[in-house]
Amino acid sequence: MAMLIFSRTPTVTDRRRSVSLTPVRSSSPPTVRFSTLNTVASSNGVKTTGAAVIWYKSDLRVDDHPALFAASKHSTVVPLYVFDHRILRDFNEEFFELLLFAVKDLRDSLKDLGSNLMIRFGKTESVIQDLVKEVRAANVYTQEEVEYDSRLVIDKVRENLGDVFFEKDFPKVSLWSTPFYDIKNMMDLPLSYDEFQRLKLPVLSPLSAPNLPGVVPDLEWGPLPTLNDLKEFMDESPYKLKDSWSLIKNTSAEYVLQNDRILMSGGVANSQGSLNSVASQIKKKKLKKSAFITKQGNFVGGGTSDVLNALAAYLKYFEGTARDDWQELHERLRNAETREGASFGILFGPVLQLGVVSRRRVYNEAIKYEKDRNGGFLSPFGYSCFTIASVADHVCSREWYHILASRSQVDSTERYSTRYWRWKGHLIQYAVMGGEGPAILLVHGFGAFLEHYRDNITDIVEGGNRVWAITLVGFGRSEKPNVVYTELMWAELLRNFIIDVVGEPVHLVGNSFGGYFVSIVAGLWPALAKSVVLLNSAGHYIPGYSSVPPSKERKTTGIAWLGARGLSFYLRLSFRNLVKRCYPTKTDRADKGLLNEMSYDPGVLVVLESIFTFDPSIPLNYLLKGFKRKVLIIQGMKDPISDSKTKVTVVKKHFKEIAIKELDAGHCPHDELPEEVNSIIREWVINIESEPEILKQTAKDGSRIAAT
Repeated sequence: MAMLIFSRTPTVTDRRRSVSLTPVRSSSPPTVRFSTLNTVASSNGVKTTGAAVIWYKSDLRVDDHPALFAASKHSTVVPLYVFDHRILRDFNEEFFELLLFAVKDLRDSLKDLGSNLMIRFGKTESVIQDLVKEVRAANVYTQEEVEYDSRLVIDKVRENLGDVFFEKDFPKVSLWSTPFYDIKNMMDLPLSYDEFQRLKLPVLSPLSAPNLPGVVPDLEWGPLPTLNDLKEFMDESPYKLKDSWSLIKNTSAEYVLQNDRILMSGGVANSQGSLNSVASQIKKKKLKKSAFITKQGNFVGGGTSDVLNALAAYLKYFEGTARDDWQELHERLRNAETREGASFGILFGPVLQLGVVSRRRVYNEAIKYEKDRNGGFLSPFGYSCFTIASVADHVCSREWYHILASRSQVDSTERYSTRYWRWKGHLIQYAVMGGEGPAILLVHGFGAFLEHYRDNITDIVEGGNRVWAITLVGFGRSEKPNVVYTELMWAELLRNFIIDVVGEPVHLVGNSFGGYFVSIVAGLWPALAKSVVLLNSAGHYIPGYSSVPPSKERKTTGIAWLGARGLSFYLRLSFRNLVKRCYPTKTDRADKGLLNEMSYDPGVLVVLESIFTFDPSIPLNYLLKGFKRKVLIIQGMKDPISDSKTKVTVVKKHFKEIAIKELDAGHCPHDELPEEVNSIIREWVINIESEPEILKQTAKDGSRIAAT
C-alpha cells in the first residue's frame, strides 16, 4: 500500500547524467557538515582570518540562516548567487520572476547587514574557483541538497577546489542545513513515521540574522538581471528541450482529452497548449502591496518580510481585515482550497522551495499565533483553526520527507542507492541502473514503490538495457502532498519524468494502477513511448469503444473522507493477509522485507481518498490504439483482485494485435515470478527494438528484387 517503505533501493547509474556522486579525492578539499546548534556555538568566538564564500541556491534569505552565523566569524564574507543552467533548467517563467524578486530582496537584506550579494552567470564550479582564488577563501558554505542534479553541482565545486591550495590547506566545502529537530545522528532515526513521532523531538527555534563584516573593496558584484536577461540566458542552455518535447511537457492531460472530444464531435482542435493558459491570460488588477507579484499572480512572492506578511494574513483568515492585500490573499485562499488545507501548499510552495523563508520559521510563526489565540497554551487536541493546521502540517510533512531523503544519501548500509528529483516542488524518489541499451521505465501500482521491482531491475539491466524505476508522488519515500490525486496527475508526473530525467522515449512497464498510468502516457503522448508492458494492469478492454467520456471535477467528498479513514483502519489490521493473497503461488515472496516496512507517513489518508475518486473509464484498448503489436500483457491468472480469465478472453477475441503471456501467479507476477517475467521483458524489448532494422532490411531486399 501507499505506506510501504523498503529499506533497500537499487544502485544507479544514469546514462544522460552518467557522472555519479564523485568520492572526495585525496587532493580534494574536505567537506564539513553542520547545522544550527554547532553553528551558533562556533560563531561566538574570535574572528577567523581568511575569507568565506556563502554560495546561495535554494536558501534566499538572511533570516534563520546557519551559514551566515558560521561565516560571520571570518574576517571577510562574500555572499554569492550563480545563475546556472543546471540549477534553473526546470524553472518556468513565473518561477523565474519569483526568483528575481527573491534575489533582489536578498541583496537588499545583505546590504542592510553591511554586506552585498555577488551575482554571476555560468558554471558554478568555475565561478566559485575563480572567486576563491581572488579572495583567498578558506571556506565555501552552501546548503546541503538532496536533489540529484544539485548534488552533482556541489560535487563539481568540491572537485574544482581540489586544484586550489593556499599555503597549508585546501579551501573547505562546508555543507549546512536548517533542521526542525535536534538530531544528533541521522542514522539513529527510525524510518517509520509512527516511531519517529513517539520520539517527540522538540522543534528548534529559528535564528535571527547576524552582523556581517563590511563589503570587500575592489570586487565586481554584478548587476541584477531582468526577466528578459534571464530568459535569453536560458535560451542558450544546453539542456533546453526541443520544441516538440517542450510542447508535450506543457500540454495537460485534460487538454489532450478535451481535444479528442472536440475532434470526435466534428469540431476543430484548440491550438493552445493548455486549458489552464486561458485562465492565465485573464487580466487581473494588481494591488499596490499585493503578495502576488508575478504577471500571472498564481503564488505568493517577494522577499522574506513580504512572505511573512502574507503568512500572517493566511493564518488570520478568520479574523477579517480592512487591508486590501490581506483581503486579496483571503480570496486566493478560498479559490485554492481544492481540499481541506491544500491552499497553503499551493500559494506558498514556491517561496518555500526557493528558501525565502525557512520551514521552521513558518512553523514558529504558526505556533506563536496558536498560542496567542489560546492564552499562551497549546491544546493537546489539535489546532484551533484550519489555517494553523494547514501551515503546521505542510511544513512538518515536508521536513519528514526531507529527512528520509537526507538519510538515504548517507546510509552506507543500504544495498542500493536512490536519487531524488523535484516535480512541482515535491521530492520524487527514483533509481536508475545500466550504462547502455534501450531505456525501460518501471512503474509500481497503488500502495507500492520502486522497490516492488527489487528483483527485476538488475536482471533486466544485465540483458543489455537501462532501467529507471520511480516511486510515484503519494507513495513510499516520495512526498505525499495535500493535493487531489487523479490518474491524470500521475500520468503527467510520468510524462515529466521521461522528459526531464530519462531524456528519451522509453519502454513503459506498469503493474496494477501503474499499468493504467503508463497506458495514459502512451495514449496521450505517444512520442514518449516505444512499447507498453502491462502487468495485471488496472483498467478494462471494451470492444468498439471510440469516444472519450466527459471530464468531471475531482474533489474530496464526505464518502471519500470517511472511506479513506475506514480503509486505513482496516489495512492496519489486515494488511499482511491482503499482501499474501496477492502472492498465491509463492507466499514466501510476501516476506518481512515487504511487510515490516509499513509506515503511515504524513499524507497517506489524502492518497487513500483517491481510491474512491479514481476514474478508469477510458478503456485500455482506446488509450493504446496507436500501439499495434507494441503492447504486451503479462497476466497472473490467479489474481485475487481482478478477473484475469475474463480479461484475457476478451483480449484474445477482440484485440489480436496485443501479445499475451499467461503466468501461474497472482496480482504481482513480476515480484512473485521475477526470473520468468524478467526473461519475457528482455525478449520483448529485443524484438521491439529490432523491428525497425527488420523493416529496413526488408525494404532493402525488396529494392534489390525490384532492380533485378
